[in-house]
Formats: sequence, structure tokens, C-alpha cells
Amino acid sequence: MNYQELIVFIVYFLFVLGIGLYFFVKTKNGGEKDYFLGGREMGGLVSALSAGASDMSSWVLMGLPASIFALGIGQVWIAVGLGIGTVLSWILVAPRLRSFSIVCGDSITLPQFLTNRFLSKSKVLQVICAVIFLVVYTIYSASSIKACGTLFNLVIGIDTTVAMYIAAGIIIVYTLLGGFSAVCWTDFFQGLLMLGALMIAPIAAYIAIQNGHTPNVPVELSENYWNLLSDGSFNWKSVSDILSGLGWGLGYFGMPHIIIRYMAIKSPKELKKSRIVGSVWTCLILAFSVAVAIIAVDYLGQLDDSSTVFIQMVRQLFPPIVSGVLLSAILAAAMSTCDSQLLASASAFSSDVYKPILRKNASDKEMLWVGRIVVAIISIAALLIAANPNSGTIMSLVENAWGLFGAAFGPVIILSLFWKKFSFAGAVAGILAGGIVDALWLVFLSSTGIYEIIPGFIAGLIAAIVVSLVSKPGSNVVEQFEKAKEYKN
Repeated sequence: MNYQELIVFIVYFLFVLGIGLYFFVKTKNGGEKDYFLGGREMGGLVSALSAGASDMSSWVLMGLPASIFALGIGQVWIAVGLGIGTVLSWILVAPRLRSFSIVCGDSITLPQFLTNRFLSKSKVLQVICAVIFLVVYTIYSASSIKACGTLFNLVIGIDTTVAMYIAAGIIIVYTLLGGFSAVCWTDFFQGLLMLGALMIAPIAAYIAIQNGHTPNVPVELSENYWNLLSDGSFNWKSVSDILSGLGWGLGYFGMPHIIIRYMAIKSPKELKKSRIVGSVWTCLILAFSVAVAIIAVDYLGQLDDSSTVFIQMVRQLFPPIVSGVLLSAILAAAMSTCDSQLLASASAFSSDVYKPILRKNASDKEMLWVGRIVVAIISIAALLIAANPNSGTIMSLVENAWGLFGAAFGPVIILSLFWKKFSFAGAVAGILAGGIVDALWLVFLSSTGIYEIIPGFIAGLIAAIVVSLVSKPGSNVVEQFEKAKEYKN
């Protein structure tokens, strides 16, 4: 056990808990809008880094570098797809979603927005969304908790399961206490830490290589290791890898815990700032994640476990106190994603199921405590999944959850913001078709090599358009659309 690194981790945990306590005291008299959306008072810089940090979970420091290091540069298409997706999401979705969510009943959750967008009194859409949120976010959160356990086991030697319980407990506490504001501000600092760590490590390793550092055992590279075509030519394997990698970008249009940040930004001016900062931050994170893998080939040489690329690089380059700070970036990546997912799930249940269906007269205080209870329940379920050795890898859990969200909600969000004739029935059909096709493709057709988000997204888009053309929205829905499109505040 490296006690210096352990001390750094403890200090880091105390810091995020302090943020949660601060916002608990500051907002304890606030309502559900303050707890779940920060009162729509988030500044541009905080919103941008919070959105990015909640997006980039631990896989960007462990999974992506490991994949490129082990298999070659042909795996870089995931980073390319995510870079394109995040820029398009900030440009196309962010400004309209903020305006539309205000005009459409001052919505504070994604299901609420979709229901209010069609002026519907039916709760079908809210319930469907809430159920998907609860199931998928439990799986998604499990990947983050598992990453925390893996990090503690690799770096400090603590039992993986024990480490998972510790990490989950800390995430639960500061999310329960401070809500959206605490999550955004912890994500802001965690975003800075992630970017700093990913920039410092490969640059320092490159300098060491230039000064004569060589690995003990060189990496045995495959024939097409440095080829962007993973199989060396335009065959099905290479094409499917490119399409699947680029397909990751589709997820940004329907990722609730990311796009809800757009709704919380306090002004169009701050949103423009967020767009630039958020896009640049994500592209830099992805670029340096790739750089870690590429430079590690010459700096580290052969590794038994490619998932430890970033960890090994940092521990060889820096003294324990510094390496502890940089390795905290992995904790930051895992926790910043998990807290956002927990809050999105809690808001979906309390605001979209509990109050409108189960307890219509629930007070703000009751709603806050329902949300907190849901956070705790989902965390426990995610912890049980993460602790199960048969639950899958960190990357597979993220991939499955990302695909289902992108396929189910991506087409519906885009159409709701850009097509005035989009209908309530079309939205329901799009969510169901996208989610079902995504799941069926994963179970029965994953052997094709095509990431399930692509057929799921296409199916959801087609279903939403066809059903909307048949059902058609009312004139009042079209009028609200035009009003939202012109909204400027």
C-alpha cells in the first residue's frame, strides 16, 4: 500500500464531501427546482466542465487508452465520433433545449420537457422515460463504482469490493446533501483535474523518451497497429469499426445527464461561453487520452494489463504525492459521471412519477426527500451489480448504457427541437422503437460488429417520423413550438 497516494485520495474525498455540505446548507430551504436543476443559475464555465466531466467517465483514462494501446490506432474512431458528437450537441441541441424547456412549462427534467412540449395531460411518456432512466442509470452507475474499486485495488491494494462500498458511500452523501449544484461544482473541479492529468502525463513521458528513456520490454506490435483501418484494408471489419466508432457520437443527442446541463444555464450569453469551453474541453480530453496510449508504446513497453496504461505511466514518472493527485483524476472521472446519473434518475422518478401519479399534493420538502431516497436505492442496486464478478467489464457496461440512451432519446430530442409537426404519439413510438431495436441488436446481432446504437437510432427516427405524420400535433402545439423557437432570454 502506498500511504502517500492514500492520503491524497482521502483529502480528495473530504473535498468533494465539503462541497456537498456547503450546498446543503446553502439550499436547504430551496425547492425541487433548486435541488434538481440548480434554480437555472449555472454559469457558463461550470456548466461546460460539468457536462464534460459527467460525460467522460473512467473509461477515458482506462478503457480508451487500453483499447488503443492493445489493439492499435484503428480504435481511435471512438474518440473521433465522440468529438464530433459533443460539438454538434452543443451547437444544435444546447441553445434550443434551454429555450424550449423554459417555454414548455419551465420543465426541470427531460421527461417533463417532452410531455410539456406536446401540451399533453397523459403521463405515459413520463413513466416510460422514468422506467428507462431507473434501469439504465443503475447499470451505468455500476460501471463508475466498479472503476473506483478497480483503481483502489490496483493502486493501493485495498480489496476491490470494500473500495466500491467506500466510493459509493461518498458519492451518495454529497449527492444527497447538495443536489444539482453540488454535483455541478464537484464535476467542475473534477473536470479540471481530469484535463490536467491527461495533459501532464503524456507530455512528461514524451520528454522522458526524448531524454533517452527506453522500456525494459518493447511492445510487440501487430502488422496494422499504426493503420487507421484496423484490418489494414477496406473490408467489413475495418468499415464496421469506423462506423461503430463514429456511432458513439449519436449518444450525445439523447444522454439525459449531459443535456440537462443545457437546461440549467442561466442566460444565452453564458450558453455561448459553455459551448466553446465544453467543446474544446472534450476534444482536448479525447486527444490526450489517445496520446497516452500512443506515447505509452515507447515509454512503458509491454504490459500484462493494458487497462493500467495511465496508472503505470503516472507512477513511473512522478513521486507518490504527485501521482496520487494525478490518479485522483480516475476517481474524478468515475464519480462525476455517477453523481450526475444518480441525480437524473432521482429527478425522473420524483418529478415524473411520484408527484404526478402517486402523490399529486406532495410538498417541495417531500419531493426533496423522495429524490434523496431514490438516489440511495439506485446506488445500492448499482453497487450490487458492480460487486458481481459476472456483471461485465467497465467498458461493456458503459457501452450498453450509452447505446440504449442514444437510440431511445436521441432522435426524439432532435425532432422535438427542430420539427414543429412532431407529435406526442411520435415521441412515444420513437423512444420505444429506438430502445427495443438497440436491445435486440445487442442480444442477437452484435456479431455483425456494428454498435447497436446505430440501428437503434435509425429505427427510433423512422418510427417517430412515421407515427407523427399519421397522428399530427394540434395547432396549439405548433404555436408553442414557434414561440419557443423565438425565445431569447
